[in-house]
Amino acid sequence: MFDEGAPDSEPTQEQIDLIAGLTQKEVSEIDACILSCVSGHWRKVAKVVADAMYQMPERIAGVPDVYYAQRVWGFVEQGIMEHQGFLGRMRYCEVRRSTEET
Repeated sequence: MFDEGAPDSEPTQEQIDLIAGLTQKEVSEIDACILSCVSGHWRKVAKVVADAMYQMPERIAGVPDVYYAQRVWGFVEQGIMEHQGFLGRMRYCEVRRSTEET
């Protein structure tokens, strides 16, 4: 049975190894895709992640959705995005571009 209170799953060791092998260029491409999916309007993190993953070139296929979500969390921590809800649950959190000037 699905536990609605459960946070998003952690990546498997195989996925961790794949993530560790990403080049800085690939990480920058992922970040650019994520940022292109976020505007000044609230959007579910799951939708942002799905859209960004869809835009990515196939050469980085296999990178898990949780990695994209972690990148979103990083943007929130940097003040680039704002969030409402629990960041550990993509389906229950929304983000938008920060309205504060940095």
